[in-house]
Amino acid sequence: MKRRQILDYGVTSALTASALVACSQTVATNPTAQEAIQSLPSVRWRLAIAFPKSVDVLYGAAELVCQRVNQITSGKFVIIPHAPGEIAEPLEVTDAVQEGRAECGFTASHFNSSKSPAFAFFSALPFGLNAQQQNAWLYHGGGLELMQKLYGKLGVKSIPLCNTGTQMGGWFRKEIKSIDDLQGLKFRLLGLAAEVFRGVGGDPVEVPPTEIFSALEQGKLDGAEFIGPHDDEKLGLNRVAPFYYYPGWWEPGTSQDLHINMAAWEALPPEYQQILESVLAEVNIKTLAKYDALNGKALKKLQLQGTKLLSFSDEIMQAAQKTAFEIYEDLARKEADFKEIYDNWKAFREEIYQWHKVGELSFTSFAIANPVTP
Repeated sequence: MKRRQILDYGVTSALTASALVACSQTVATNPTAQEAIQSLPSVRWRLAIAFPKSVDVLYGAAELVCQRVNQITSGKFVIIPHAPGEIAEPLEVTDAVQEGRAECGFTASHFNSSKSPAFAFFSALPFGLNAQQQNAWLYHGGGLELMQKLYGKLGVKSIPLCNTGTQMGGWFRKEIKSIDDLQGLKFRLLGLAAEVFRGVGGDPVEVPPTEIFSALEQGKLDGAEFIGPHDDEKLGLNRVAPFYYYPGWWEPGTSQDLHINMAAWEALPPEYQQILESVLAEVNIKTLAKYDALNGKALKKLQLQGTKLLSFSDEIMQAAQKTAFEIYEDLARKEADFKEIYDNWKAFREEIYQWHKVGELSFTSFAIANPVTP
């Protein structure tokens, strides 16, 4: 049987979770499909992960990718997850993939902003796209093509793995009432968000996820952000800072990606390539859903434990947004890669904002402002 015949049994017929589940069931019950799988070579990859095991949803997303690929290929394609430090430090995962120390890595593109600020588009930009909008841009707005073009210069293929949804504004030791309270404040931020924070007077500090708690506890930071209520509680940030701010204007919908060494990708049988792409689409859907299901419960628990939930003032939000787009426009004038992606992203943002204003925002605003009472 030829390799391509495996596709006739629907192993990887569509990049949707429902199709993938149906496909994996077909492989498990169809002897001919199983025979086709067994005709493929055995492949073993190493996966370097940027996020600690304590952040169970993110780390679990990487583990789910490994489990599903193993399951669908009947153990012929095996991906072994490695925690931070085993192969690479959290902010060096893409380097490890690029150098071939790992065939693939799970990380966030804004961790690579030091290589080029344009990488931040594929995670999140301050005042950019929420999770639904980010997925729309990546899958149907030209984002994926631009991602592959930029990462191709590093010898890396990048595919979305999950999205955390809109993040929180972080934890502070003191109340942040005005722009004056940000002056000189040491706060954990990465990527272009750090530049925006610096632009409004703050002092951003690059700290990997594994070191946020200790840096905040030891007073090396005045505040820190990570993801949202569920993950922030896992890191124990509520134990070292009492004030929890929203919204996370720097990461309105953050994508994390699977980075793959290009030589390893090209050596992979086409069937395995398609299986991996399908699994990543499945995990992207499931991870965002899990965050939405868990964060509300975690936020309620944090408040019951004494966390003070506060919103950033309009003054801070307006100053940060103005600064953000001044930075983007300046980078677009200076850097060709940034300009190419920014022009596409900005046009898409304007269009989808108008649609969501009419469709999503109008309904959500009404429903929240008008709760149903029995």
